[in-house]
Amino acid sequence: MVIEDNSLLRKAVVEQLRRLGAGTVHEAASMAEVWALGTGPCDLAVLDLGLRDGTGTDLVTQLRDQGWPRIVVLAFSDDPYAVRSAFQAGAQAYLLKSASPMVITDGVRIDLDGSDLADAPLLAAGTRVLGTDNVPRELSAREVEVLQLVADGQSNKEIGEALSLSALTVKSHLSRIGRKLGTGDRAQMIALAMRAGVIR
Repeated sequence: MVIEDNSLLRKAVVEQLRRLGAGTVHEAASMAEVWALGTGPCDLAVLDLGLRDGTGTDLVTQLRDQGWPRIVVLAFSDDPYAVRSAFQAGAQAYLLKSASPMVITDGVRIDLDGSDLADAPLLAAGTRVLGTDNVPRELSAREVEVLQLVADGQSNKEIGEALSLSALTVKSHLSRIGRKLGTGDRAQMIALAMRAGVIR
C-alpha cells in the first residue's frame, strides 16, 4: 500500500512497485482512507510522514501494532529527530521525497517474495544510539551502513568493497563509532545499534 497525499508521487511510486512485480498495490491519500480500505496487513507500506489527518509516525505505530511487516517512510525532511522518531515507531527505511520515484523504489529494493528490505541508499543522515554510558550518540548514515555490514559478518575488506572504500577508511569509521559508543568491541557496537533499532 502506498499512502501519500500527493497524487502524482503516489501514482509514480505505485507504478514503480508494479514494475518490480507487486501483484496488488493499494493506494490511500490519508489515514482515514487506509482504515476505510480495510485490507488488513499488506506485505509493504510506503507512507508519507506529512498526512493531512494525522502524523505519519502515529500511522507507522498503528500499522506495526496490527502486524504490517515492512514499513518505509517518505519525507521531505532529513531532520535527525524525524528520522529517529520514524525508526522508533517501527519503520525499516526512511527515504527522502527529493529523490525520483524510481530511485525511491530502488532504495526500497523489496523482494516481493518476502525477503527483508535492503538498506536504503537514501537513508537520511542522523540516527542516535545509546553508548555504553547511556548517553545518546549521533551516527552518520555511512557509519550505520558500516555497522550493518559488520552485523552481516563482513570483514573490513569486504565492507570496503561493498561501499567503495579502502579497508583503512572502514577501520577509521569503526574507530570513530567505537569512540562515540564507548566500546571498541564489534559485538557490543552491533548490540547497541540493534537495541536502538538502527540496524537489523
